Amino acid sequence: MPKLTWQNLDDIALSLYEKFPDTDPTNIRYTDLHKWITELEDFDDDPLKSNEAKLERIQMAWLEEYQDNQ
Repeated sequence: MPKLTWQNLDDIALSLYEKFPDTDPTNIRYTDLHKWITELEDFDDDPLKSNEAKLERIQMAWLEEYQDNQ
């Protein structure tokens, strides 16, 4: 898999779903979400380049994956 950056929001969401398939993303605080993203094996970007809008988009894309597979 190519390296993940803040430009790959859907890919980050899919990676999070694959790593935490039983976790409802709506119960995750943005601080934890940010930590989990930056700790993904394929994540390779400046952690400071994130913002609330990007985290929200990732969370919603992850939620879609989660709901589609329940």
